[in-house]
Amino acid sequence: MSGKRLVLSLVAMAALLAAVPASAAEQTPEGYKEAVEPICKTNRQANEKVLDGVRKNVKDGKLKKASRQLFAAAKALKTARTQLLAVEKPTEDAVRLTKWLKGIKTEIELLEAAGRKLAHGEATAAIQMIVRLKSNANRTNTLVLDYEFRYCRINPAEFF
Repeated sequence: MSGKRLVLSLVAMAALLAAVPASAAEQTPEGYKEAVEPICKTNRQANEKVLDGVRKNVKDGKLKKASRQLFAAAKALKTARTQLLAVEKPTEDAVRLTKWLKGIKTEIELLEAAGRKLAHGEATAAIQMIVRLKSNANRTNTLVLDYEFRYCRINPAEFF
């Protein structure tokens, strides 16, 4: 009888495993790129509107206005990062993509810091934050060169 029980339990386990949907399929790099590019595209379009004229505002001494623009850009990037975190990462690139997302978090922090500096009238200190922002963006982009992102490449030079 113990042989029958073993067979029955094996059959039951096989039936349970067969009932599990195939949604546990692993994410591929191509699938990841397809999932994140629309998120990044939306963020890029938002930043184009929000950061329009920020450089001119700083040069013209409109630091409060430029500060609000940087805070709005940081908020949009924070929203995009939250959405990016929700996308399943390919197992083979999980560590690299986690570092990439950490670099994006640093971008948010630097945008906010530059915004605070501008709000306090410290244009030179804000410019130093922007230089750090550009440097961090280059390092962060290097992490994901293999993905050949179009919209997920961070390029602060477009705006500053």
